[in-house]
Amino acid sequence: MNFTKTDLQKETVYKTSRSGGKGGQNVNKVSSKVELLFSITTSALFTDEEKQTLTEKLQNRLNKDGYVQVICDEERSQYLNKEKAIERLMVLLTKALHKPKVRKPTKVSKAAKAARLDNKKMQSAKKEGRGRRFDVSD
Repeated sequence: MNFTKTDLQKETVYKTSRSGGKGGQNVNKVSSKVELLFSITTSALFTDEEKQTLTEKLQNRLNKDGYVQVICDEERSQYLNKEKAIERLMVLLTKALHKPKVRKPTKVSKAAKAARLDNKKMQSAKKEGRGRRFDVSD
């Protein structure tokens, strides 16, 4: 995962369009919505193995042309939307490349087993004492 924000920006394509939402009359004039497109297959930042991992994990984020698509229209400024979109892409790629630790299976300790059995015996004795016993004596 040796990539930086500037490296990603060199390999991304931006499309802008008019955004809805707040902004008044300015909304109808300014293209502030940003659509970021990033191609995993043509990227020089990742190895073939990393590209394979990214393609598998981000399969649902790829469009029909094979680009990872990130859309941002939260801010009124196109520049801020570009910054947010590139940040989201970085988070997306780092999460996809993260390899979780392998879990080492462990056994339940003898002390834990004994404590559980003791607790079961105490519960059993408690409930046994609640029952009604009728002595049948002549």
